[in-house]
Amino acid sequence: MTDHVSTLDRKIPDSLVSEVASIGSRDVSEDFSIFVEELKSRFESSLDAIILYGSCLRSYEIGDGVVDFYTVVDDYSNAYQEHYLRYFNAWLPPNVFYLEVSRQEKTFRAKYAVISIADFEKGNQYWFHSYLWARFAQPVRLLYVRNEAIHQRVYYSLAHAVVAFLTPTISVLGPRVITVEEIWVRGLTLTYAAELRPEQESRACQLAKLNLDDYIRLTEYALPSLVGILEKLPEEHQGQVHYRCLTDEAERRNSLRRWRLRRWQGRVLSVLRLIKATFTFRDCIDYAAWKIERHTGIRIEVTPKLRRHPVLWGYKVFWKLLRRGVLR
Repeated sequence: MTDHVSTLDRKIPDSLVSEVASIGSRDVSEDFSIFVEELKSRFESSLDAIILYGSCLRSYEIGDGVVDFYTVVDDYSNAYQEHYLRYFNAWLPPNVFYLEVSRQEKTFRAKYAVISIADFEKGNQYWFHSYLWARFAQPVRLLYVRNEAIHQRVYYSLAHAVVAFLTPTISVLGPRVITVEEIWVRGLTLTYAAELRPEQESRACQLAKLNLDDYIRLTEYALPSLVGILEKLPEEHQGQVHYRCLTDEAERRNSLRRWRLRRWQGRVLSVLRLIKATFTFRDCIDYAAWKIERHTGIRIEVTPKLRRHPVLWGYKVFWKLLRRGVLR
């Protein structure tokens, strides 16, 4: 199910691929190299690529945060010795793990998701739900790649994610004139709502402003893939480039219905991923409580019962957070 022509059926502009490659190759802190070496050691010959994303992306020092990585592998059977991890990853990608590494008496923390190159491409190109393409339409850094062939596949997939993000976002806006910032704020807000995320609504505005220069270029370079739904206006207004959304009111209503379906689908998938994480993510309950408090200020008491039986007792915490609007 999709609300746009599959990005597989659209030629991705070379200029868009070049732009995501330029963003992905920017320098990062040397601190991240310690994680790269650890992940290379863990996955050895199965490792295709390591992608850095998330809130630590612009950091010159890792600090006390938890760094986010995607580890792209050639095949799940090569990546794991444990059969159950292969099945989990194939059934509902990605698997998510926790990682701690130490250097000079300092501990660095990260979580890394594992996905095959095939699932990475499919998720960014034509998954109905926004789980992957919402993440990878945003700026990332490619820290390791096996060879030039994988290099090209990753960057083309990232370019597909930009088009996959913009198409349903523009469709929901209806016929109007709009700025790039407004497009991306709307899209980020919709994709956050399609998952059980603790971020405040203002987070989408912060991210759009933080990466606005990148989003301006990505939107312009994606324009050839958005023919019929978005056009660039010839003149700037108050120093800003404006676009005209070409979708009609009927398409806007249909797109809103599809976003509501994504939202319900996302709740189911989020619960399933949380259950799966209890088998793969060490200290997942403590991490979830920490992240909720970090983004909302609300402290979650991690009781012995919750720690021993996270699936059985976690539903009560989950329901309370939903009722309070902490998870949307």
